[in-house]
Formats: sequence, structure tokens, C-alpha cells
Amino acid sequence: MSRKLVRSGLIVSAMTFISRVLGLVRDVVVANLMGAGASADVFFFANKIPNFLRRLFAEGAFAQAFVPVLTEYQEKHTSEEIRELLSKVAGTLGGLVTLVTLFGVVASPVLTALFGGGWFVAWLNDEPNGEKFELASLMLKITFPYLWFITFTALAGSILNTRGRFAVSAFTPVFLNIAIIAAALWLSPQLQRPELGLAWGVFFGGLIQFLFQIPFLLRAGALVKPSWGWHHPGVVKIRTLMLPALFGVSVSQINLLFDTFIASFLVTGSISWLYYSDRLLEFPLGLFGIAIATVILPALSRKHVNDEGHEFSRTLDWGIRAVILLGMPAMTGLIVLAKPMLMVLFMRGAFDISDVTMASYSLMAYGSGLLSFMLVKVLAPGYYSRQDTRTPVRYGIVAMVSNMVFNILLAIPFGYVGLAVATSMSALLNAGLLYRGLHKARVYSAGAATLVFLVKVTLACLLMAALLWYLLPQQTVWLEWSFSHRAGVLLGLIGAGALCYASVLLATGIRPWRMKAAVKG
Repeated sequence: MSRKLVRSGLIVSAMTFISRVLGLVRDVVVANLMGAGASADVFFFANKIPNFLRRLFAEGAFAQAFVPVLTEYQEKHTSEEIRELLSKVAGTLGGLVTLVTLFGVVASPVLTALFGGGWFVAWLNDEPNGEKFELASLMLKITFPYLWFITFTALAGSILNTRGRFAVSAFTPVFLNIAIIAAALWLSPQLQRPELGLAWGVFFGGLIQFLFQIPFLLRAGALVKPSWGWHHPGVVKIRTLMLPALFGVSVSQINLLFDTFIASFLVTGSISWLYYSDRLLEFPLGLFGIAIATVILPALSRKHVNDEGHEFSRTLDWGIRAVILLGMPAMTGLIVLAKPMLMVLFMRGAFDISDVTMASYSLMAYGSGLLSFMLVKVLAPGYYSRQDTRTPVRYGIVAMVSNMVFNILLAIPFGYVGLAVATSMSALLNAGLLYRGLHKARVYSAGAATLVFLVKVTLACLLMAALLWYLLPQQTVWLEWSFSHRAGVLLGLIGAGALCYASVLLATGIRPWRMKAAVKG
């Protein structure tokens, strides 16, 4: 089991790495096309709302509720009962998401006014920013159907994941990035409003992802005819688990959406600077945090169904150690190398050094919360795999309310950077509450070995940070270099940091390749 879990994690990480690299290429192309101006703000806004709902209906709450129930059916029910469950889930979920999608397209001005309040007020008062409201309403009509496509894509991915086929769903996001890149390079230059081309890239990217999954479902014998089944026992169980999880698993996304609302009242560029920072944060979060959470959820669900309490705890401990090992150096690198990374990736075309400077502040703020974001991803399956979605909701409510309070307190003196700091603080609170809940329920408690492991990793990260600060050239020197020279120096710094980190780990007795021994079963 341990080798299978590690192998699955490596597969998901490899596929996610390809997707994230293409995602960075996509953002480089978008930054070159639009920079961090008004058009960029509007595109990121129009893309964020369906993505937020995607986390609710698809990759977030639905997956956390569906995977444990499907795992239980595969362990205890016949193949016909499993196919009936898939049919009812597809029909019920599909029907609801179709209604939500139609509402989103028709009511896009209402949604824009709700989440982009600053632009709506400007539109009412005939101010210059009012144009953003009109453009955002139009773009949202184009991007909203992405929700429908990605919901069925996530359903297919969850089915394949429970059968140990992680590579397909992990690779699928590549097609969205390719579609947006293609739209930016070939469609946008032909349009009077280039940002509309990017919106169509989102639409077709969702469609391609949806179609890509179908042959794999057919091969797995899981392609079924959708049918309505609101009162089907499995669907009842899933929606009972999903309703509270809609909130609990998406707290960070709700916080980001609330950040967008406040940022619409701030200076032009605030939404874009937060977006580019968040995109760099999402790279290690997806590569390590989400990948690890993806593979341990089915494993935890099986151990719970088979009443293997001790192995359940060991699997969760493996996940936590893995995100500490990978997340802490990534967090350190994002903070120390924020400005060089933004220079190399985005500083060209309409994205200038002032945008780099502004985005670096929010990147450092977001980066400080990376480990907390990752721990939330790994600790939450400790509840969902046991079909407990209510407890994380209570913690999620506390974290979200705290984030709103932090936003109000920090946005006034620090602007958009305060919003990023508030999000990181609320993630830390959420992770702490999730751990405390597992500890109190005697499901999981970090032992002395794990705490010693944390101290050793922290020491390695501090020494790595000191080395990077020492080697880091001044900004004026970076500006004198060509792109290739900057990229080479950045890669050299990353390599030096990684070598320092690995050396300290080895010197303190940590052998990462032995971590698979933490999970047996």
C-alpha cells in the first residue's frame, strides 16, 4: 500500500507539474498581452467567479463528499449498484449545475454588481471605472459555462481516482492552459477587445477537458446515462455530506472572492497583482498540497471503511510530513525570491517593473501562508474520509469570519497587501482548528518524531533563506541583465537553495526516500 500511495503521489505531482508549468506559460502570455491594467483586472474577475463555483460544485465539496461514498459502494456493493449510483449522481448533479450555469449567464450583471461592487458604484455614478462593470458582465457570460464543463470533468476524475487512475484527471487541466494560450496568441490580436479572446479560451478549454475524459470513462466501464435521483440513498448521502462541505472545503476560495470584492474599490491593478501572486502560490500548492491530498483521500476512505484506525492515523501523518517536507522550502523560496521570479516570468510587454514591485509584496504575503494552505488540504480529508463534513464547516465559518475581520483591519492601512496577509492568517487559523479537532477526537495527533521532523525542516529552511539573501543580487543589477541572464541566475539561486536545503536535511538525519515507511497497509 505504501509504495502504491507514493507512486500515485508521484504520478499526480508529475502530471500537475506539467499543468502548472503550462499555467505559468499561460500567465506569462496574458501578462505580456494585458499587463496589470483595467482589462487584466476584468478578465481575472470574470474568470474567478466560475472558478470559485468550480471549487464548490466540482473539485472541492463534491469530490470530498463523493469519493468516500463511492469508495464505500466499491467495497460493499455490486457493480450494478455502483453503475446506478454513478447514473443518479451524474443526472442530479448535472441538472443542478445546468440551472446554476443558465442563471449565471443570464444574471451576469447581477453577479458582477455583487462581487465587483466598486465597479458597479462607478458605473452608477458615470465614473471611468464604470466601463469595467459593463465589460465584466459581458465576459462573465462567456466564461460561466466553464462551470458546467468542469463539473462533469471533476465527476469523471473522481471516479477514475477511486479506481487508482490518477494520471488522467491530473493531466486534464493542461488543455485549459493550451486553449487560453492559443486564444491569447491567435484570437485576441484579431479582436478589438483582446480580453474577450481570453474569455473564449476559458470556454473552449472547459469543453476540451470535458470531452477528453469520456474515452477513459468508457474504458473503465463507468460511462453511464445520467438520470435524476434526488432520493437515491447514495445521492442522499452525498448531498447530506456535500451541503456543509460546500462551505467548509472552500473557505480559502470564499476568502479570495471577498478579497476581489474589496480590491474592486482599490487602485486599478490591485486585482491583477493579487492574481499573479496567487498564481505563483498555486504552483507549489497544486504540485504538492493538492496532489498529496488527492491520493490520500481514497486511501483514508478505504481504511475508515475497513476500520483500520491505526493505519488511518499513519496515512494522515505521512501526508502531513510530506507537505512539511515540500511546502516549507517552497514557502521560503516564494518569500525570498518573490521579485526575481516575477521579473523572469512576467516582466515584459505591458507588465513593467512597477507591476513587479507591487505584485512581489502580495506574493510575499501569500507565500507566508503556503504551508497553512497545504495543511488545510491534507487535514480536511481526515474528516471527509470519515464522512464528517460538519466539523470542518464550523472551523471554516470561524476562519472566514476572521478573514473578513482581518481584511477590514488590514486593507485600510496596507491596501491589497493587507488582503493577502489576511488570507494567510485565516488559513493558519483554519489549519490549527482542523488539527485540534482531529487531536480532540483521537483520530490523529502529531507524535514526538513528527515534531522533531518539523524542527529539522525549519532549520534547513532558515539556513536556505540566509544563503539566498546573501547571494541575491540588487534590483538595479537584475534590470541591467537580459531575460536569459535573469532566468539563468534565478535557476542558479533555486538550485543553490535546494542543495543547501537537502544538505541540511541529510546532516540532521532526514532521509526523504524513506518516508514511504510511514504508511503500511
